[in-house]
Amino acid sequence: MTSQKDNSGRQAVVLLSGGLDSMVSGAIARESGFALNALTIDYGQRHRIEIESARSIAKELGCVRHVILPLDLRAFGGSALTDDIDVPKDGVGDDIPVTYVPARNLVFLSLTSAWAEAVGASDIFIGVNALDYSGYPDCRPEFIASFTETARLGTKAGVEGHPFKIHTPLQHMSKADIAREASRLGLDTGLSWSCYDPTDDGLACGVCDSCRLRQKGFAEAGLQDGIIYE
Repeated sequence: MTSQKDNSGRQAVVLLSGGLDSMVSGAIARESGFALNALTIDYGQRHRIEIESARSIAKELGCVRHVILPLDLRAFGGSALTDDIDVPKDGVGDDIPVTYVPARNLVFLSLTSAWAEAVGASDIFIGVNALDYSGYPDCRPEFIASFTETARLGTKAGVEGHPFKIHTPLQHMSKADIAREASRLGLDTGLSWSCYDPTDDGLACGVCDSCRLRQKGFAEAGLQDGIIYE
């Protein structure tokens, strides 16, 4: 847990995975004047390097608090990220891939809302994207809108007239746009991690969906990525 003195009365909770999108989302929240409370879910993901990336990013963003919450979804399985299933390496397709973790953002946003309510924050930031992504249903705008209403109905804050605002600043950005935004914000993209299947020596594989999308974005933006690929 990282703790720094809070210098703002405006609190936000940022869902911080350790990936590029969540880092940019958090930096946008900081730029908007929020004091950041970062939540990272340790769900037993095979790409555990991203947990350490989240620690580094939380420190870099000056988060007031960083909670790494254990929630071992390997007990459920059903995903190449939490089960003994090969991560696909043959390119981004049209179907929802096996790297989809069942109801992940539904679960994560529920936990994020719970912490936001506990700390008195009305603003939540999540780095979901509905353009250059792998087709996960819990990244779509209609899901975010539906969850926002569910949170309003199911929390004390919501029924007392203080509903959460769920910010999705990257929702309609391409990966190239996100790479450019990271550059504009002066972020060290080498702190972030996107690869689903890192090599034994800690390099990004370069061929999983997440690596392909990230590399495509930086290439289209004409920018140098900060991480090293195999």
